Amino acid sequence: MDREDGAYNLAMVIGSGGVLCAASIGMWKALQGEGIQASMAVGCSGGSIYAAMIALGYSVEQTEEMSLNLWTSDLFEGYVANLRSALSGEGRFTEKSGLIDDGPINERLEGIFRDKTFSETRIPLFVVATDLYTGEGVVLSEGRIFDAIRASIAIPMVFPPWELSERLLVDGAVSNPLPVDVAIKEGGDIITAMGFELPTRSRMRTYSSVANHFNSIYMNNVLRASFAFHNLAHHSEIIPIIPTFERPIGSFDVHQIPYIIERGLEAAEEQLPYIRRLTAVSLQREDL
Repeated sequence: MDREDGAYNLAMVIGSGGVLCAASIGMWKALQGEGIQASMAVGCSGGSIYAAMIALGYSVEQTEEMSLNLWTSDLFEGYVANLRSALSGEGRFTEKSGLIDDGPINERLEGIFRDKTFSETRIPLFVVATDLYTGEGVVLSEGRIFDAIRASIAIPMVFPPWELSERLLVDGAVSNPLPVDVAIKEGGDIITAMGFELPTRSRMRTYSSVANHFNSIYMNNVLRASFAFHNLAHHSEIIPIIPTFERPIGSFDVHQIPYIIERGLEAAEEQLPYIRRLTAVSLQREDL
């Protein structure tokens, strides 16, 4: 089953989720094991990093190695001190500010993607960001891949927004945490959609824990509502692949990436019989 046969158009959609997005490596591995090739990749926030790697043709092994080098705890250095300064009014904070110096993440992303452009991908790539001022979702599909990813991962108030094409862009998760609609609009008739529900808390003892809890609630509700709408309103075959995790995973628990990938693989393997049937039916229709 080869994408180039034109028999089916399978889109891989990878939603927001920070380090959890490494689970998409497991999904990709499962599909490759069946000889099922993606026709396009769509990514949002952390998922945009992996969608880009897949679209550029990096191997599973290369992608896993790059993940281990990307997600490290020092990316959050200075967060607590800067937060205190911003809340007290001691530090100036505007819509263009961030609580974290984006130098380290920019350097690492540039080390991976360098000056590669969308025109260099093996399959079409689409990256979702959000216009800070209007709240409108923005789909990026041309220019430097680094710029698109940097815009898509700009967590509000954490990483500074990214200016691109005269627009100030932030995290794609703000407008579209699982951009299934982009894959539909671009012609995907079989869509594997990997999304992540953020963990909620039963006890909260600090300002940040309460804020994170509410953030998880509204992001999870947006994710569920968005998926439900597109699943009902469109005729494309949308296959949700939602990994579950039996242990808590922090945003930058790099040591847990092998476990995260394994859970992604297991979640994808559960859906493989259905995906095989869909691709087989598509091939039969092409033969007719």
